[in-house]
Amino acid sequence: MTDTVLFEGTQLYQLIPQREPIVMVSHVYQITDTDIKSGLLVKEDNIFCANGKLTEPGLIEHIAQSAAAFAGYPFFVAGKQAPLGYIGEIKKLRIHQLPAAGSMLRTHIQLVSEVMGISLITAETTVNDTPVVSCQMKIFINE
Repeated sequence: MTDTVLFEGTQLYQLIPQREPIVMVSHVYQITDTDIKSGLLVKEDNIFCANGKLTEPGLIEHIAQSAAAFAGYPFFVAGKQAPLGYIGEIKKLRIHQLPAAGSMLRTHIQLVSEVMGISLITAETTVNDTPVVSCQMKIFINE
């Protein structure tokens, strides 16, 4: 994945409605009409870290917020506020490992389909090209 950063830090507030301490995306590297590549530097003081590792809810929240950044981008381009989104369903969740604090997560979200405000996405997260988590998620965007 490329290291070119499109959004980071508080710039991400233009794409997602979440605010600290629950922001779970630290970088956006690429956004197209069908996918996004994002990242998260896992910090020891992350609200979802326990015993030096990012927990399962943190991994899921990172994927959901990466999808939120993808959904929020067209609103940013239009000069509007990022909408709220809700997880409707998680399927085929596979957690390979819990990443340690200090790890940089790299996530690729792909849009599979979108109907009536409900998006089906696939997600794959890695650390140093090693699989961490993958799933399918249905997300409802409240415009």
